Amino acid sequence: MKRVITYGTYDLLHQGHINLLRRAKELGDYLIVGVTSDSFDRDRGKLNVRNNVLERVEAVKATGYADEIIVEDYFGQKIDDIQKYNIDIFAIGSDWEGKFDYLKEYCEVRYLPRTEGISSTQLRAATSTEISIGVIGCGRVANRFPLEAQVVNGIKIVGAYDCDAKTLDDYNARFGLNEKYTSVHEMYPSVNAVYIATPHLTHYNLIKGALEHGKHVLCETPLVLDKQQARELYEIAADKGLILMEANKTAHCPAFNHLMVMIKSGIIGQVVDVDASLSKLWDDNLSLREFDSTQAGGSMYELGSYPLLPIIKLLGTDYENLNLYSRMKNGVDMYTKGVFRYPHAVCSFNVGLGVKTEGNLVISGTKGYAYVPAPWWKTDYFELRFEDQNQNKKFFYKWDGTGLRYEIQEFISCILNNRLTSSRLRVSESICMAGIMEQFSKRVNFYEI
Repeated sequence: MKRVITYGTYDLLHQGHINLLRRAKELGDYLIVGVTSDSFDRDRGKLNVRNNVLERVEAVKATGYADEIIVEDYFGQKIDDIQKYNIDIFAIGSDWEGKFDYLKEYCEVRYLPRTEGISSTQLRAATSTEISIGVIGCGRVANRFPLEAQVVNGIKIVGAYDCDAKTLDDYNARFGLNEKYTSVHEMYPSVNAVYIATPHLTHYNLIKGALEHGKHVLCETPLVLDKQQARELYEIAADKGLILMEANKTAHCPAFNHLMVMIKSGIIGQVVDVDASLSKLWDDNLSLREFDSTQAGGSMYELGSYPLLPIIKLLGTDYENLNLYSRMKNGVDMYTKGVFRYPHAVCSFNVGLGVKTEGNLVISGTKGYAYVPAPWWKTDYFELRFEDQNQNKKFFYKWDGTGLRYEIQEFISCILNNRLTSSRLRVSESICMAGIMEQFSKRVNFYEI
C-alpha cells in the first residue's frame, strides 16, 4: 500500500483545496491529511484564519478524499509524521516549490499544481466584513484592547465611551480614536459590536442595552454576578442571532486549550482533583474599585472566573456541593478558598488580593497528573507527569502580548461565521460561573475565617 500525506490550513475550504486533495489521493492508496491547529496557526501569525480547527477538520472530512485526518501542532512535526505513519509520498501545492525538499531524505516529495485564481486569502478579502467596535469603559483592562486588536484582522475600533470625561479624552488621545461618545446610545448607530470593560455591577444593564440595539457583545469577566441574569442575557442574544461572549483570556489561551483537549482524551486517566490558585498582593489602602464593597470588589469577583475555568471545563457544571471560605476586611474578601464536590472528584481553588499563594494549576488523574506553573492562567508551558518519569512530557507554546488577541480573534470569528457559541467557554459554563458568583454574594455555604 502506497501511503501519501499532505498538510494545509484549509480555511474557507474552496475548490482549490478540493482539487489538491484529489490529486494527492490519486498518488497512492491511502491519504493522510494534516490540518494545522489553531495554536500552530497563531504561532505562524495567522490570526486571520476564519474557521477554527474543528470546522476545518470537518470540511476536509466532508470532501471524502482523506482516509485519515491528523492535526499539525508544532514545527518539525512533518518529519515525525512521515516516520510514524510510514509515508511513501509527501504532497503539497506548487506554491511551496522547493520549500520541503529537506523531506526527500525520508520519502518522495511531490509538488502538485495549484488551482489558479482562488485562495483562502482571496476569499477572505472578497468576503471580508470589517467589524466596527466601540469600547465601553476606558480603565486599566481597556487600555490593552486597542493594541491587541491591531493584530487581528476584521476589526476596527471606532471610538469609546466612559462616564468620566477626562478618562475618555486620555483614552482617545492615547489610541488615536476619532469618535468620542457622550453616551452608549450615541455609540450604537456607529458600531456592529461593543467591548465592555466597566465595573462588574454595570455589566448586566450595558449588555442588555447593547443586545437590544442589535449589537454583538464581548464583555470582561465575570459576565454578571447572578445566574438568572446570565441566562436571560444569553437567551436575548440567541433570539436576536447575536454573539455574547465572556472575555476570559485564559479560555482562549493556546496552551490552555491544548491542555484541556489532552486531559479530556484520557492521557492522565480519570480526573479526580483539580487545584488552581491565583493571587495578587495589592495595597488595600489605595482607593481602588477592587477594595470597594459597593462596587463588588474583592478576590472572588475580581479573580474567581479564572480558577473556576479548568474545574468547570474538565468536570462540568453539575457539581454536588461548593463550600466557600473567606478572609474578610471592610466588607470584601481578601482571600477566598472554594472546595467543590463532584460525584467522583473533588476540586479546590484559591484567590487572593491580600494573601499570596503559589499560582499554579495541578490536575490529578488515575494515570498521572498535569502541572502548570505560575502564572498558569497565561501559561506558555505545562508538563504531564507519570509514575514512570521516562513518560513525562513537556509542552511549550507562545503567549503573545497580553493575551486579549486570542479572545478578540475568536469573537470576530464567531461574528463572521454566524457561530453563536464558542466551545472554549460555552454558554452553560459561563452561566454556571455566574451562579457561583451569586452563591458567594448570598453567602450560601459560606464560612468566614
